Amino acid sequence: MADDAAHSDVLNSTAQGQLKSIIERIERLEVEKAEIAEQIKEVYNEAKGNGFDVKVLRKVVRILKQDRAKRQEEDAILDLYLSAVGAI
Repeated sequence: MADDAAHSDVLNSTAQGQLKSIIERIERLEVEKAEIAEQIKEVYNEAKGNGFDVKVLRKVVRILKQDRAKRQEEDAILDLYLSAVGAI
């Protein structure tokens, strides 16, 4: 317990309050993140129930997050590589 007292002396009361506030905000955001992840999972399950391929849906979402020009550049390089190995 003496270590606790020594550690609390390192941060003044303002810094301690700020640290506590930051940690509380992070904890709240982690809870929200978990709730949103569960909602996303439910939407994918709904899509699967409606006959959609969830693996492909995830890929579409990932692709749509990318910058269009960057995605086109990567697609062109992918096509070049596939062509080089005789896959297309």
